[in-house]
Amino acid sequence: MASQGKKASQATQAPAPQGLVSSEAQNMTDTAESSWDESAEDSIGGPEVERRELVATTEHHGQRADKVLALGVSEFSRSYLQQLLADGAVTLNGKVLAKPSAKVAVGDKLCVEMRPTQQSMAFQPEAMDLQVVYEDDDLLVINKPAGLVVHPAPGNWTGTLLNGLLARDEKARQVPRAGIVHRLDKDTSGLMVVARNRSTMDALIKMIAARDVSRQYLAIAHKDWGARKHREVSAPIGRDPRNRLRMAVVDLNLHPGKAAQTDFDLLDGDATHSLVRCTLHTGRTHQIRVHMASLGHPLVADALYGGHPEGGLERQALHAFRLAFEHPVTKKPLVHYAPLPQDMAAALDLWGLRYNPPESL
Repeated sequence: MASQGKKASQATQAPAPQGLVSSEAQNMTDTAESSWDESAEDSIGGPEVERRELVATTEHHGQRADKVLALGVSEFSRSYLQQLLADGAVTLNGKVLAKPSAKVAVGDKLCVEMRPTQQSMAFQPEAMDLQVVYEDDDLLVINKPAGLVVHPAPGNWTGTLLNGLLARDEKARQVPRAGIVHRLDKDTSGLMVVARNRSTMDALIKMIAARDVSRQYLAIAHKDWGARKHREVSAPIGRDPRNRLRMAVVDLNLHPGKAAQTDFDLLDGDATHSLVRCTLHTGRTHQIRVHMASLGHPLVADALYGGHPEGGLERQALHAFRLAFEHPVTKKPLVHYAPLPQDMAAALDLWGLRYNPPESL
């Protein structure tokens, strides 16, 4: 499936062929920022799917549905689309397309879920330079750079952290998801723990669910923070009912969601920017980003939640700088810190803001 992987990596950028109307691709891989900003049950789940909707025009009236589908998502191989058809991942006007030879009419809607297939899930090792800050026989702690996707999914089948772990550690092949027990969003940098055996993986998952892991982030936000340096936000988070590609603070009486709590402490700031330490008490998708935006302080360069690029930052200014937990095997307390990445440090210097790193750094 190597050739399929190359095609899939272009999926979110390829335009729909003329004559077919393609709805906005609901690629949730980037919005599945677990970053510890996600519940344990969500963080260990598989990647979410990308959905495409195709509306047939007069040009396609009377043609076979599988041919219309191949035109509409031409960046994917025919064999991959055939697998999706066989798996029931394609619907015609809301019903599973049982016969690929069925003819379409003007206005018919084809919807395809570009799920990982058995072939695409046959992840391959890819050598990459991973920054390991701690390692023993049971686990790793790594400092993930911004821009690295954690888990393969539509649009990012290769070049992920999972691929790198498979290449680095033979033990990774013996553990589900190469030992990944949580994720960081592609554009969030910082610390992650990875299990090297199944018993450690199971223990870490339980610890995350029980909130026995301390996790803190550094964020650079827009606007003056104000006089109240410490703020506590307890507000449920769910899918934004107006935009399913993002999360939002929701009213649980009206929309599904989960309780979420974050503490924020101002470290430095001026009239236009704030450096904030964020402490998670729960883990919801995009929790820090959503709660910061709800306070009127979207993260710098976080376009999804109202931020915009500044100071050379082109990705959301969020870094998982501290990770602390009891080793699940040795019971030794582990506390790890990751230095502020260069792009965030450069922005602070530009604005004259100061960050005093922990003495252990």
